Amino acid sequence: MSQQHTVGTHATTVSTSGNYTRIVYHSTTVVKFNHEDIILNSGGWVTATTKLRMNQASNQFDLGFRVYQKDYEWFIDYNGKTYDYFDRIRIDRKRKTIQNSQRYMIQ
Repeated sequence: MSQQHTVGTHATTVSTSGNYTRIVYHSTTVVKFNHEDIILNSGGWVTATTKLRMNQASNQFDLGFRVYQKDYEWFIDYNGKTYDYFDRIRIDRKRKTIQNSQRYMIQ
């Protein structure tokens, strides 16, 4: 079983550029974050490993979200609430909310 506490290393890199830390799985930035926001993106690869990398990043960097699947749909738990997942979803860390009305580019 895969560990959940740190980001896996297979086909995955963690880097910091500017004020953002990026977790890249294969060639997709699946998590991008700084002290203000977190942006999640599957890049169309809605797979168990993509979701695992997102959750590992959340655990390792104490980001406070969890991505899970129910009935073939992805959801995000954050700050005691559940949200529908969509690519490039933005979590506002200061307001502790997810901005469902605006979609942001991840790269």
